[in-house]
Amino acid sequence: MQSPTYLAEGLRLPTNGLDYAILGIYFAVVLGIGFAARRSVRTSLDFFLSGRSLPAWVTGLAFVAANLGATEILGMAATGAQYGVAVVHWYWIGAIPAMVFLGLVMMPFYYGSKVRSVPEFLLQRFDKSAHLLSSVLFAFAAVLIAGVNLYALSIVVEALLGWPQWVAIVVAGFFVLAYITVGGLSSAIYNEVLQFFVILAALIPISVIGLKKVGGWDGLTDSLTKSHGDNFLSAWGGTGIGDANPLGANWLTIVLGLGFVLSFGYWTTNFAEVQRALSAKNLSAARRTPLIAAFPKMFIVFLVMIPGLVAAVLVPKIGQGAGGSGLQYNDAIPYLMQELLPNGVLGIAVTGLLAAFMAGMAANISSFNTVFTTDIWQRYLVKDREDGYYLRFGRLITAIGVLASIGTAFIASSFSNIMTYLQTLFSFFNVPMFVVFIIGMFWKRASMKSGVWGLVAGTTAAMVNYFWIYKQGVIPIPSDQGANFVSAIVGFVAGAVVMVVVTLFTAPKPQAELVGLVYGTLPEAPATGSGAEGPPVPGPEESPAAGDDAWYRKPALLGWSAIVIAALCYVPYSF
Repeated sequence: MQSPTYLAEGLRLPTNGLDYAILGIYFAVVLGIGFAARRSVRTSLDFFLSGRSLPAWVTGLAFVAANLGATEILGMAATGAQYGVAVVHWYWIGAIPAMVFLGLVMMPFYYGSKVRSVPEFLLQRFDKSAHLLSSVLFAFAAVLIAGVNLYALSIVVEALLGWPQWVAIVVAGFFVLAYITVGGLSSAIYNEVLQFFVILAALIPISVIGLKKVGGWDGLTDSLTKSHGDNFLSAWGGTGIGDANPLGANWLTIVLGLGFVLSFGYWTTNFAEVQRALSAKNLSAARRTPLIAAFPKMFIVFLVMIPGLVAAVLVPKIGQGAGGSGLQYNDAIPYLMQELLPNGVLGIAVTGLLAAFMAGMAANISSFNTVFTTDIWQRYLVKDREDGYYLRFGRLITAIGVLASIGTAFIASSFSNIMTYLQTLFSFFNVPMFVVFIIGMFWKRASMKSGVWGLVAGTTAAMVNYFWIYKQGVIPIPSDQGANFVSAIVGFVAGAVVMVVVTLFTAPKPQAELVGLVYGTLPEAPATGSGAEGPPVPGPEESPAAGDDAWYRKPALLGWSAIVIAALCYVPYSF
């Protein structure tokens, strides 16, 4: 671990009454949505999965907004200031393909099996040991990641508005706790839709005014080419195997470590995201949820990359420590807010930052309360109680989760780069779960016991690589980010090998129990989309209404369109 990072002391925003009024109105609306959503919460399914009743456009925007947290706003802008155009890899390679895969391939299994959480799918495919271990690992990771958003929010508010850090943590935690406890997942999702537009309203002015300040795109690129070289404006420049580059990764580790293992591990098994799709009203809407989210996701990169590049021009020595400007890479967005935005717009920008952190925290807390209540408490500790009991317990564990995330915020403060910290957590927890899912879904022979041992092996191998091989210098790896990519690959390979070996010596699950859980076993009966409890009845996508051939209702066309557009976006940055 490294020394904690704080925003520069000189960053104080010239806020006035208008800015605080905008902030106050936003918080009032957030609470109002929470209380309005309360009327629809009658059962535990309503609380944890919105009764599986939401339309695709709502769940799609919530899906992308849930990811617009600390890493997206501060972390990705900081990455743009430090590494340049290479930040696009986290979007066009590290997100879009996995989101398309989730929508086209995995959602029929998730939604069709009527599971209430991602770990519950492992219970059906493997056994209780795999289910319990994955539930505990996910609940632990969710609280850690929620703490990241709380910590990031607190340092921003402390530096920009002058609030004490503990006040910012308590205030933000209170509002997230209030609207999730009252309105459940519906409240979180509808607030995430609102937060999505507020975040855009904050980032667009920063990008536009910032570009104007440095002479437009031509002025920006000319300045950066002179100060940082050609590779700073190239996505692939300097990434040949054996070449040195600031990112500390070559094209192979970018494609395999980030583009496949970390990306697919996060987007396809992270319940904080998948939960939004599971709340959709039917299978068609569930499949379209991540595909709809992919379109804004591929363009949001410009709204976080451009401010980072502008900051690199306006502050040539940003991130150079005591001998530099005094500003760190994490200061890129706050610095531009201070220098460029007038009052009123400044209030929207501050509100957008707070909305981003609250969206990220709310996504992890709402997924934490679902997994802890349904997969741990109801399944193993307190069984067979009335539904109202689990609804009340879900609200109680939400409060406990918020309090726990306040504690984990201090763990996040011990890392100098919050994005690196998050990528480290993903390599430890999401990657091993992904390898178990992908092998379990596509290999019928994978035995019941292979799931739990794959999780153990993958998690252990990733941790050993990071804490021993990398941190102790056994094998030199240029950077934390490069180490995370390697840890992800190591964890994936170790988990896969152990699953294969264990499968060879243990009994497979009976074929009759694999229907709807393994690729090629989906029955012909259509899914109803009902939230009612019952045996798994997966099926193909429902047919749209007669004569309705709108392109956005066809998941395959929607998904491949996103892939093609993302690939085309790479062209200007490939050389």
